[in-house]
Amino acid sequence: MARLEIVQVPVLSDNYAYLLHEPETGATGVVDPGAAEPVQQALKEQGWSLTHILNTHHHGDHTGGNAPLQKQYDAAVVASREDQQRIPGLTHAVGDGETFMLGNATATVLAVPGHTGGHIAFWFPESLALFSGDALFVLGCGRVFEGTPAMMWASLDKMRRLPDEAQVYCAHEYTQKNAQFALTIEQDNEALQRRAQTIADLRRAGRPTVPASMAEERAANPFLRCDEPAVAEAVGLPGAAPEKVFAEVRRRKDGF
Repeated sequence: MARLEIVQVPVLSDNYAYLLHEPETGATGVVDPGAAEPVQQALKEQGWSLTHILNTHHHGDHTGGNAPLQKQYDAAVVASREDQQRIPGLTHAVGDGETFMLGNATATVLAVPGHTGGHIAFWFPESLALFSGDALFVLGCGRVFEGTPAMMWASLDKMRRLPDEAQVYCAHEYTQKNAQFALTIEQDNEALQRRAQTIADLRRAGRPTVPASMAEERAANPFLRCDEPAVAEAVGLPGAAPEKVFAEVRRRKDGF
């Protein structure tokens, strides 16, 4: 059991990749390298050598760096077996509930389909770190491209059951716009109001809004609150099933 050192790496226009360094063995992974060069530079600055590439899903802004990084470092590529034909260089196919080791750090794989059919998240319990890709964003969630709203709601429900202290490391800096949308759903949510102000302050200072704790997300992210009566009422669906409420909230966000 080992805790990770985590380094956030901005890539492309608004993506984040993450370096995960396990200090006992020196094993180092990168989550969702949309481009190679920023990751290579961050590795050089840290003095680390890449051993693993972890992909949450197949989209190019998450896998674009796979080939050059794998070629340079001979790194293993870990991704969903549902995406075996869509992940560049895949060497280790994994599925829901399975674990793998990054050095001495244990990762549990969570299948979280909806944004894509094979989307997974990586949960490192010793580090209280969830790498959620595009399934769960800070104050948001991904568009439903390859699944159904019910599937996406089930995926979000799975992730929101993680401990309060779990840190959500998502793949995009979308938080400020997510906060603006969330306030159209729950304008009287005091936790959300406080978060929106904090997020605005962070962005004015040029600082990232990621990660956030799962406790913060459960209190303010409307996509995790679709079984709350206030959210159902806000979208005109009092008493409706959570997946139906989710579908309406997601529809509204798609047009926001």
